[in-house]
Amino acid sequence: MRRPLLLVGQPLLAPIVPLLTQDYDVMTLWEQPDTAALAQVDAVIWAGEFALERALVDAMPNLSLIACFTVGYDGVDLALAKARGIAVTHAGDANAQDVADHAIGLMIAHRRWIVGGDRHLRAGKWTIEAKTRTRSMGGAKLGIVGMGSIGMAAAERAQAMRMQVSWWGPRDKPALPCPRADSLEALARQSDILLVAARADESNRKMISAAIMEALGPEGLLVNVARGQLVDEAALIAALKSGRLGGAAIDVFDPEPTDPARWADVPNSVLTPHTGGATHEAVGQMAQMLIANLSAHFAGEPLPSPVRL
Repeated sequence: MRRPLLLVGQPLLAPIVPLLTQDYDVMTLWEQPDTAALAQVDAVIWAGEFALERALVDAMPNLSLIACFTVGYDGVDLALAKARGIAVTHAGDANAQDVADHAIGLMIAHRRWIVGGDRHLRAGKWTIEAKTRTRSMGGAKLGIVGMGSIGMAAAERAQAMRMQVSWWGPRDKPALPCPRADSLEALARQSDILLVAARADESNRKMISAAIMEALGPEGLLVNVARGQLVDEAALIAALKSGRLGGAAIDVFDPEPTDPARWADVPNSVLTPHTGGATHEAVGQMAQMLIANLSAHFAGEPLPSPVRL
C-alpha cells in the first residue's frame, strides 16, 4: 500500500517538508510537477491567504483534503471543495493570542508615537522646544470588527489597559460582555481606534470603505491584523494623505508583499510585514495542527480543525 502523496503549495512552507516526509510522500508545487504526478496527489498543503486555482484542483482527481497550514483559508474555494467532496482544514486559533498581542502593539506604537518618536530622535529633531505629547491608552474607545478568537483576545488585553471596548459583526453574540454596535459605520463613528479582526471572504471585501474611514475621522486610528482585502487600500492612502483619517497601523496588505513605494509618502502610518501571527510558538502549533489533521484524515477519523463547508 502506497503512502499518501502530499503537494506543498508555497515556498514559504518549505521548512515543514522534512516533517511531512516522515509519514508521507511529498512533492512541491514550485518544482513544477507534471500532469501525471499531480494526478496522484491525495492532499494539498496550502497557505490559506493564497488563491488555490480551480485549474490546479482540476488537475488532481484524487485530491481528498486541502490542509491549510495557516489559520486563514480565504484563498480556498469552499463551494468547489464541497462540490468535489474535498475536506478542508486549517490551523484553528493557533496564532490568535499572538495576533492579538501584535494588534495591541500596533495601537501602542501609533497612539504613543513610539515608531514616530524613534524616527524623530534618530533624525536629530529632539530638542527642548520639540517636546511632543501623545494620547493615553486608558479611556480610549476601541471598536473591534469581528469578535472571533483574535477579537476576543484583543478585547481582554484592551480592557486590562482600561480601554472601553465595543464591537460589530454580522451575527450577534449575546454572551459577550462587550456591547455590539448597530452597524459597522456606527462602530467606527463611536471609536477612537477601529481594529479589524474579521475573517475574510468575498462577501466582505473592502468592507472598511472610504465611508467607514470618514466615520472614524481625523482623530481616529485604523488597525488591521486580519486580511488586506478587508480594507479599501486606495481609499485608506487617500484618507491618510488628506487628513480625513488620523492614522493607520497595518500588518496586512492587498496584495502581499506590498510595494514599499506605495507607502513611501503616506503620513501617520505604522506598517509591519504580516508578522502578527508569525511567532516561533504559533508556527509550531500550526505544524502540530497540520500533522493532526493529516493523520486523522488518512485514518478516517474526525478532523481536529475542519472548515465547515
